[in-house]
Amino acid sequence: MAADSATTEREDVDEHGQPEVDVHVLWINAGLSCDGDSVALTAATQPTIEEIALGALPGLPRVQFHWPLIDYQVGDEFMDWFWKADRGELEPFVLVVEGSIPNEAIKSEGYWAAFGNDPETGQPITTSEWLDRLAPKALAVLAAGTCATYGGIHAMQGNPTGAMGVPDFLGWNWRSKAGIPIVCVPGCPTHPDNLSETILYLLYQAAGVAPMIPLDESLRPLWLFGQTVHEGCDRAGYYEQGDFTTEYGSPKCLVKIGCWGPVVKCNVPKRGWINGIGGCPNVGGICIACTMPGFPDKFMPFMDAPPGSTVSGAASVTYGKAIRELRNFTFKTVDEEPKWRKRGTKLLTGYKPPW
Repeated sequence: MAADSATTEREDVDEHGQPEVDVHVLWINAGLSCDGDSVALTAATQPTIEEIALGALPGLPRVQFHWPLIDYQVGDEFMDWFWKADRGELEPFVLVVEGSIPNEAIKSEGYWAAFGNDPETGQPITTSEWLDRLAPKALAVLAAGTCATYGGIHAMQGNPTGAMGVPDFLGWNWRSKAGIPIVCVPGCPTHPDNLSETILYLLYQAAGVAPMIPLDESLRPLWLFGQTVHEGCDRAGYYEQGDFTTEYGSPKCLVKIGCWGPVVKCNVPKRGWINGIGGCPNVGGICIACTMPGFPDKFMPFMDAPPGSTVSGAASVTYGKAIRELRNFTFKTVDEEPKWRKRGTKLLTGYKPPW
């Protein structure tokens, strides 16, 4: 999907005779991570990564991905795009970062994470140095996955690397040269469509056909993370009725066995995982809050009922019992047809002719 490394822009022109410039996506997956977000993105369906890369969507600028997972270029040929961006010869480009950023300043030698070698010294260039070099030149910076957004597992208490998310490293008020804040799409891994949809939005912004991307206070796309798991969960009705499960394999509410859904901002239950199917609570898995900045430290131990769930659950059980009794009464009445629907010689519907 990358062009000949000898050129940075194609020389085609649009219908008005103006030169068309490709938007490059430079993807660094050399932070501390498992590359699960890259793998997840291959499952996206709305849109697919192929639709984005091949320009199959209306109004989309031509895109060149420089992404280790799919690029046919390797070694120096692949890295050449990053050197061009560093020299200011690649315009415009979106920088995608996958994996948490270790603190390279806390030790006297060695490195935690690196991406390619410096041609002048032959030494590895750390991931944090790449961020310092490329972020000021990028049209936008996108942090993909919980590790890149907030630090994730690698940043939990007691870790030896001082790992952090991209906003922690660059600053939460950081803006790109286009005035775009850091865009965070958390998830462990990130939801495939959430990531592909956000990439699509930023590309539309690059083409000048989309307004500033709306983000919440944690830099997440607002239309994707504006509601809680609980608000989109098909088990939420059981919570309201005070009907909780105490074991796996039940369709009832999972709060009592450790689900954090009522306070977690995530759209997975509503959206499903692939083609609207799957998603943690939808298949009986508890929400462990992997899209939240405080993950994992503030949500452990997993499998235990969250704080406050005992009180709220007890209240739900109390009024839920009354609700269930009232609904059972209503079920008996609304689950039957009206009495006038039967054969006979008289009209029983209450209709009165006007003549």
